[in-house]
Amino acid sequence: MARKDVIDGPRNEEGIASALPILKQRFGDRFQTGQSFREQHSHTTTYLPSQLPDGVVFVEQTADVQDVVRICADYRVPIIAFGTGSSLEGQVNAPSGGVSVDFSRMNRILEVNAEDLDCTVEPGVTREDLNTYLRDTGLFFPIDPGANASLGGMTATRASGTNAVRYGTMKDNVLALTVVTADGEEIRTAHRARKSSAGYDLTRLFVGSEGTLGLITSITLRLQGIPAKIGGGVCAFPTLEAACNAVIMTIQMGVPVARIELLDEMQIRACNAYSKLSYPERPTLFVEFHGTDETVALQSQQFAEIAAEFGADPFQYTVDAQERAQLWKARHNAYWASRALAPELAALSTDVCVPISRLAECVAETQADIREHGFLAPIVGHAGDGNFHVLLLFDDKDPKGVSEAEAFLERLNGRALAMNGTCTGEHGIGQGKISYLTQELASALPVMRSIKASLDPHDLFNPGKIFRV
Repeated sequence: MARKDVIDGPRNEEGIASALPILKQRFGDRFQTGQSFREQHSHTTTYLPSQLPDGVVFVEQTADVQDVVRICADYRVPIIAFGTGSSLEGQVNAPSGGVSVDFSRMNRILEVNAEDLDCTVEPGVTREDLNTYLRDTGLFFPIDPGANASLGGMTATRASGTNAVRYGTMKDNVLALTVVTADGEEIRTAHRARKSSAGYDLTRLFVGSEGTLGLITSITLRLQGIPAKIGGGVCAFPTLEAACNAVIMTIQMGVPVARIELLDEMQIRACNAYSKLSYPERPTLFVEFHGTDETVALQSQQFAEIAAEFGADPFQYTVDAQERAQLWKARHNAYWASRALAPELAALSTDVCVPISRLAECVAETQADIREHGFLAPIVGHAGDGNFHVLLLFDDKDPKGVSEAEAFLERLNGRALAMNGTCTGEHGIGQGKISYLTQELASALPVMRSIKASLDPHDLFNPGKIFRV
């Protein structure tokens, strides 16, 4: 999507002017209109321009959220949920102004049911905070999008990450929600039962809705037992196709990998330079297994045999935590290693996802595109589910550079869609991928708009995101 397409929406100046003093009276110092607060709550970790809210309110309990919604609804003022601000497609921008609702102070862990392997948290709890809290219970929450995102934000964007091949995405790990709707009432979408046939699946309707249908006030999550043993390893392949074929065979044979990450040659080159490593500069898979001593050993042996069939170097494998961290150092530092290739350039992080049978083809064509146009753009893939990320480095102050970057995005998304894939496996739509969603699901957009109109008739929740009303 071009920068010029991130347009300012219609502003209700009279309503905003009326609502701000009422919010100030209700929340006192927890409501801020200063420039720095507004800038902090409009930043995006993308090249899209910031669009500032008119005010920021720091909520601490459900009653606060209900009051914000009711006041804003009375005066037709937009409401934008804010977690940690780590979203990548402009989800926290305020194109029509309005009020940013900061959930960072709603950060309580409300309940842990160890026997049932679930917990309930407020939306401002981050994934790292939750796992720190759970450590002594022998449980953990497996979804890891990379950033220390809030669980409310992860739910709203249907996040996933490196563990998704084994543990699924947020849609697979959210059991129930409480949500404040457009009339200021709080609803519960489900209870803690592991399965239910009771009515519409409202939980999954709100998971991935990017704050456009309501404000999440609590999340009930599935938990997992911390594995007795974790093993990990790395191996380089002669070609990208060989690496992807090894992934496909691993999945088809039912080897339960917890993570299987693909780094292309440019990414390995960047990681070697940044982390002082010496990996062969070839397509490389980073793999991790969770289980017992026996199962982890068996799985690693199975993977090593598969990799050898496709001409890989010997599989470097260890169950020692320190050695495993060293082996995985390249993957963990991939973003910063890529930025270090050209620190003076802007970085645009984007993702697509295709059926794993098309992953090698899609990545190879994308690499050819990168070479043809002389881009610096390393690729990292969550190979087990066909999802890959491109970090495009370009001069965002040069109109030609911006134009070329946007043309690359058009080709990348068109390529994924032509392979029966999706324009985003993880990042969501926000503002940055509205046009690609239109290409991907044109026939379904009227249904989405109908749902939005039913639940948010005045388009107050995060307007200008996912699609335009």
